[in-house]
Amino acid sequence: MTIYLNKDSKVIVQGITGGMGSKHTDLMLQSGANIVGGVNARKAGTTVELNGETLPVYGTVEEAMKETGADVSVLFVPPAFTKAACIEAIDAEMPLIVVITEGVPVQDSAEVFAYLDGKKTRMIGPNCPGIISPEESLAGITPHTIAGKGPIGLVSKSGTLTYQMMYELRDHGFTTAIGIGGDPIIGTTHIDALEAFENDPETKAIVMIGEIGGDAEERAAAYIKDHVTKPVVGYVAGFTAPEGKTMGHAGAIVSGSSGTAQAKKEALEAAGVKVGKTPSETADLMREVLKTL
Repeated sequence: MTIYLNKDSKVIVQGITGGMGSKHTDLMLQSGANIVGGVNARKAGTTVELNGETLPVYGTVEEAMKETGADVSVLFVPPAFTKAACIEAIDAEMPLIVVITEGVPVQDSAEVFAYLDGKKTRMIGPNCPGIISPEESLAGITPHTIAGKGPIGLVSKSGTLTYQMMYELRDHGFTTAIGIGGDPIIGTTHIDALEAFENDPETKAIVMIGEIGGDAEERAAAYIKDHVTKPVVGYVAGFTAPEGKTMGHAGAIVSGSSGTAQAKKEALEAAGVKVGKTPSETADLMREVLKTL
């Protein structure tokens, strides 16, 4: 099994006609994802030719869902329009939206997050690489050629570290790899993904990648201790980050001992998670775990 995304998922792309939208729709099609159309209100009724397929462009998410049965939407929408695009998809009761856009104002993300409460939509992102279930489907920008199917579940705050960890463990493969994004406010958390992997019978072990800033990893550690029976290995990016400096992502800032890589490592280890000091060391820890299963 997979979490959130599988070979039967029908995917639309909000922003399919833009440069990034068309490029990555082409790559998603190459991965075998079932892309059934796109949305652009200004180009409704037209089509786009990508990877040898002719895809219809609809005026609204609601119309696209009605015509295609789509249950996943990937958003390649400029930051200024991302909030409106998310709310449109939520109002249409799209089951899963994957928001790739970087630079979404935190206020907008907060409003979308609040709007999600009690709704039928799960949001991944913003500012994330999306989700891939190797050899089944891809909703996002993760290169589908890195790794195949296997017993590992991966949840990561960082896009590039998602790719590196998939490459490091390509000899074993993944059920699903999910990049949740590094912004301060995101739709799907480490804990959400850990719960889904814990409930997935084909996921035998979990890799969790965090980074400095905030307390998401500490909260995930507490959740692992109480609710996760499968082995978890972890990596926290930013051991050498100077205190008080924002590093890369908007969410990655350290103040005092809170949010440091060391504090997160200690919290995870206290919950029984083996934590590597580098991605390669973390991959080696996972290999050791898999030998015991």
